[in-house]
Amino acid sequence: MSSPSERYREAKARTEHRKTRLYAFSQTLGFEMDPFQREACEALERGRGVLVAAPTGAGKTVVGEFAIYLAFQRGLKAFYTTPIKALSNQKYTELVQVYGPDRVGLLTGDVSVNPHADVVVMTTEVLRNMLYANSDTLLELGYVVMDEVHYLADRFRGAVWEEVIIHLPSEVRLVSLSATVSNAEEFGAWLDTVRGDTDVVVSEHRPVPLWQHVMVGPDILDLFASDIAFDEAVPALSSGTGAGSRYEVNPELLELAYSEQKLNRASNWGRPAGRRGKRPPSRPQQPVSRIRRASRPEVIARLDKEGLLPAITFIFSRNGCDAAVRQCLDAGLWLTTEREREIIARRVDEAAREIPEEDLAVLGFWLWREGLIRGIAAHHAGMLPTFKEVVEKLFADGLVRAVFATETLALGVNMPARTVVLEKLDKFNGESHVNITAGEYTQLTGRAGRRGIDVEGHAVVLWQPGTDPAAVAGLASRRTYPLNSSFRPTYNMSVNLIAQFGRIRAREILETSFAQFQADRSVVGLAKQVRSREESLAGYAKAMTCHLGDFTEYARLRRELKDAENQSAKSRSRHLRSAAVASLERLRRGDIIDVPGGRNEGYAVILAVDPSGHEPRPTVLTIDKQIRRISAQDLDGPVEVLSTIRVPKSFNGRSPKERRDLASSVRNALHENRPPRRGSGRQEFEAPGTEGQERRIVELRRKLKSHPCHGCSDREDHARWSERWWKLRKETDQLMGQIQGRTNTIAKTFDRVCDLLDTYGYLQAHPDGRVTISESGNRLRRIYGDRDLLVALCLQAGAFDDLDAAEVAAFVSSLVFQAKREETGIRPKMPSVSLETAVDIAVREWSVLNDREEQHKLPLSGEPELGLVWPMYKWAQGRSLLTALQGTELAAGDFVRWAKQVIDLLDQLVKVPDMDPHLVALCRQAITLVRRGVVAYSVVSE
Repeated sequence: MSSPSERYREAKARTEHRKTRLYAFSQTLGFEMDPFQREACEALERGRGVLVAAPTGAGKTVVGEFAIYLAFQRGLKAFYTTPIKALSNQKYTELVQVYGPDRVGLLTGDVSVNPHADVVVMTTEVLRNMLYANSDTLLELGYVVMDEVHYLADRFRGAVWEEVIIHLPSEVRLVSLSATVSNAEEFGAWLDTVRGDTDVVVSEHRPVPLWQHVMVGPDILDLFASDIAFDEAVPALSSGTGAGSRYEVNPELLELAYSEQKLNRASNWGRPAGRRGKRPPSRPQQPVSRIRRASRPEVIARLDKEGLLPAITFIFSRNGCDAAVRQCLDAGLWLTTEREREIIARRVDEAAREIPEEDLAVLGFWLWREGLIRGIAAHHAGMLPTFKEVVEKLFADGLVRAVFATETLALGVNMPARTVVLEKLDKFNGESHVNITAGEYTQLTGRAGRRGIDVEGHAVVLWQPGTDPAAVAGLASRRTYPLNSSFRPTYNMSVNLIAQFGRIRAREILETSFAQFQADRSVVGLAKQVRSREESLAGYAKAMTCHLGDFTEYARLRRELKDAENQSAKSRSRHLRSAAVASLERLRRGDIIDVPGGRNEGYAVILAVDPSGHEPRPTVLTIDKQIRRISAQDLDGPVEVLSTIRVPKSFNGRSPKERRDLASSVRNALHENRPPRRGSGRQEFEAPGTEGQERRIVELRRKLKSHPCHGCSDREDHARWSERWWKLRKETDQLMGQIQGRTNTIAKTFDRVCDLLDTYGYLQAHPDGRVTISESGNRLRRIYGDRDLLVALCLQAGAFDDLDAAEVAAFVSSLVFQAKREETGIRPKMPSVSLETAVDIAVREWSVLNDREEQHKLPLSGEPELGLVWPMYKWAQGRSLLTALQGTELAAGDFVRWAKQVIDLLDQLVKVPDMDPHLVALCRQAITLVRRGVVAYSVVSE
C-alpha cells in the first residue's frame, strides 16, 4: 500500500496530465492509448520530433493525428505525406470525417483540393517540389507527418524522402512513421543530426497476436509447435526455431518435408542409370510431392469453414489475381448473403455511373461486378483506380471477404484482414525469380488481424513441393529488416540545390544525407580494422628485421623474382596452348601426328576434323588402335605432322579389323620416314617473346644472391614474417581503398553530375568562384522524374516544335512510359511525320546523354519508350478506350495510370520558366485531350 505522500504525488501527476493537450486529444479517441503511442505523443508535446517504428496495424498513425491536433491548437499548418496517391486519398477521407472538408486539403500531382487548408494531405513528391519552388504554402507550417518513411529504401523513389527531410525548415517538427526496422536507432540518430531533437520510439508488440500456419492439402497446420501465438513468443524465439528453443517448428511439418525428400530420392534412383541425375535444361526437374495442393477456391472455402475470412491472398502476378477470381466464380463460390449482394450491387453501380458505357467492357466491369457481388475481388495496379477504391471500401465494410492481391496492397493501404495467405515464397523481380525477404514477409503478413475486431490474426503459407518448414519459420521469426538509403543526387535535385544554395553549400548539404551517414558509420568500422592491422604490420616488420641488411628490400627482390617466374610460366603456357590450337586447325584427314604429352601422347592418324566448334577437336586413331578425340587441353604443345596416308572413305571405326589395318598402315609410314621422338634430338618448343623475361629472371636471381641478407642463417624465418607482412599489407590497402570509396561518396557523385551538366551549359561559373544555373538549367528545375534531363534536352533541341496537341501528348508518353523488360527497344512506325521527327530527336539526345553519363561514371538515363505512343495518340484524338488499346497488351488500369503521368509531365512543362507561349498552350490543350472519359473520372475519384 502506497504512503500518503506517494498518493499525493500520483494525484498531482494525474491533475497535471489532465491539463496537457495530449489528455484532451486522448479523450477524442475511442480507445486507450498504447504505451508507445503515449511516449511518442508526449515527446511531440515537448516540442521534439519523433521516429515511431512499429508493426503494421499497431496504430502509428495516432501519433501523426496528434501532430495535426497540435498544429490546430497552436494556429499552425500540418502536412501529412504518403508514398502513394491511394494512401493520400484514404487519409484525406479520414481527416475530412474528423475536421470537415473546409479544414483539410489534398495534393497528389493531378488532384488539387483546398491546397491552402490548415492540414493538407499529399504525396511526398509534391512536398519535395514545394520545397524547391519555395511555395507560399509552406508559410506557417508547423508539423510534417511522413507516413511509411521506411519507403526511403526504395531504389526508384526513396531519395525523395531524404530530400524532404534535409530541406524542411528547421522549425518544422517532423513525425516519421515507419514499419519495424532493425536499425531504427541509426535512422533516428541521423534525424537527430539533420533535424535537431528527435526521439526514437520502437514497439515490436502487435495489438492483435499473429498465428503462423502452413496449409498442407486441405489441412491448416500450425507452423510452430506451441500453444502461444508467435507474437507472444517473440522473446523465446530469439534463440532460434530449431530443437532446443521453447517454440520449435511443428514436428508434423518436418516429418512431411522429410517424407517428401525420401520420395524425391526414390524417384531419382528409379530412373535409368544412364540418365540418373540429369535434367534437361529447358524443363528443370520438379520436386515430387504426395500432397495435392488445394485449388484457390478450395483454399477460400476451407478458410470460410474455419471462420478465417475475410482473407487477403497475395499472388505476385496481376494475371494470377484475375485468374483466381475467375476460378472462384467458375467453382460456384458464394461468400455473401442476399441482403449483402443487394448492397454491393447498388454501391458498385453507383461507383460506375459516370464511366462511359462503351468503356465498361474493356475495363472488365461485368466480371469485376459479378465477383464483388459474390464477395470476391482482385486488387492490383492494373485495375482502374476507381475499381480498387470500391474493393477497398467494400472489404473494409466486411462485404468482400476474399481479395487476391499483388504486394503493392501491403504498402499502407488500410485493408486489414483476419487472415493473410501467401501462395508462394518467391516472386519475379523483373529479372529473375527470387525468394521474398524476411522484411517483405513481415510487411505482407502484417495485414492479418483487425484491431478492435479480431482477437487474433492468421498468416497461412500454402505448401509447395520442396517446402522447407524451417526456412518458413526463419522468415516468420526475423520480424525486422534494416533500412538502407537509396539516395543519390539526380540532375533535377542538383540544379535546384545549386540555384538555392550555390555549388559549395549544396555539396555540404548532400553530405548530410542518410546515405552518407550510413557510409560514414561503415567507415568507422573499417577504420578500426585498419588500425588493428597497422599494429600487426609493425609487429611483423620488427620480426623480420635482419642484422645483415635491409630485409624489406631482400623480400621485395624475392617477391619480384617469384612474380617474374610465375609470369614466365603463364606466358609459356599461353603460347603453348595457342600453338597447340593453331597446329590442330592445320590438320587434315590422313595426317599422321606426334602428340606431345597429355592423355593421348604418342602417334595417331587424323580420321576427321570438326570445323563447327570454337576450338578444333579432331577424331584420331592411335597407334594402339583406339578411337579418340583430341583438343588443345589434351596437349602440352603443338602437334607435328610426320607423314600422310590415305584413309579409305569407307573406313568403319567400329570394325576391329579396319582399325587394325589402318594402324598397321600408320606404323609402316612411320617406319619409312623414321621420325625422331621428342627428347631424341628434336628441339623443345620455345614460346616467342620469352627471352626478355628469362633475362630479367637471371638478373633478379643474381641480385638476390648478392644481397647481404641472402647469407643470413635466419633468412627463411625472416622470409616467413615477410610473407605475412606482405599479405596483410595488401588486405589493409584494400580496406583503405574501401574507406576512400565510401568517404564523400554522395558529394563525389554530385561533382560528377555537375561536371556533366556543365558540358550542356546548364551551369555558369563566375570570376568570384560562384556557380549558378543558366537559363536552360533553370528549365530543368521544374522537371521531375526519371528522365528529367532528357526532357529538358528535348525541349532545348526543338523536339516539340512541329507537334500539335495530340502529338504532344503522344510524344510526352515516350518520356514517362516504362515498358516491361521484354518490350523495351521496340521501334514502331509513328502516327505522323512530325512525331517521327520528335522521336528521332529524343533518341539522338538520349544516345549522346548516355555516352556522357558513361564518361562521367553516372547511372544511365532510360531511353524513350514508344509502347504508349499509339494508344495515347488515339486517345488524345478522341477515340474510344477499346480502340486506343486495340493491338496492345496494356491493361485499362495501366493505361489510365500512365495517362495521369502524361498529364503530370504536361503540367510540369506548363510551369517551366520562359517556355514558348505556343508550346504552353499546346500542353494545356493536350491535358484537356487526355483528361477525358475514364481518365477524367479516375482523377476525380482520387
